[in-house]
Amino acid sequence: MITLRKSSERGYADHGWLKSFHSFSFADYYHPERMGVGNLRVINEDRIAPGTGFGTHGHRDMEIVSYVLEGALGHKDSMGNGTQIVPGDVQRMSAGRGIQHSEFNHAPNDTTHFLQIWVMPNERGIVPGYEQKHFDAAQKRGRLALVASPDGREGSVTIHADAALYAGLFDGDEAAELPLSATRNTYVHVARGAIRVNGQEAAAGDAVLLDNEAVLRLEGGRAAEVIVFDLMP
Repeated sequence: MITLRKSSERGYADHGWLKSFHSFSFADYYHPERMGVGNLRVINEDRIAPGTGFGTHGHRDMEIVSYVLEGALGHKDSMGNGTQIVPGDVQRMSAGRGIQHSEFNHAPNDTTHFLQIWVMPNERGIVPGYEQKHFDAAQKRGRLALVASPDGREGSVTIHADAALYAGLFDGDEAAELPLSATRNTYVHVARGAIRVNGQEAAAGDAVLLDNEAVLRLEGGRAAEVIVFDLMP
């Protein structure tokens, strides 16, 4: 079964300096049928205005992945990390027993556009951790590149959760397939452009859930950037 969730069905918050779409219930947005999929709890599509950002705040017991689409995201945390996250980077922060961090757009004129992704961990109270890797466009062009996994295989970042994340870029005749397991949840988020997901047309901000499908087929992309989640039941 294939279920389309339209971008317009997401929650939305406009804080002036931050404009955020919520795929699942988050903060003041609550929808009883949008609490997550499997162990995927949050996908927020955030746009941070120039010279603004999230001040220092805390997290616990969550695997947090940041995926920048445009601009740059400045990160600082209580582990001593201070980095810039740019398009192509995948950042993983394991909050574990507790971490403080901030996220800021230091650019004077450009908006930072990124996806904030939260996945429930396998175990609570782990030692906090951080990892950041770059996946260039060639690695994702016309294919699904593994960017996060429990064992860090294929050069992906390591997340402490029963989940795998893939990223791909598709345009024109480019296409890809991914075998699926009937015992897993598959969630496809279209970050940009438009694409057909198992024949279903999906555009930027849309999501497609696949249940009891043997294979994921991505084709007919139009400047599409896609994130695929393989999740525990």
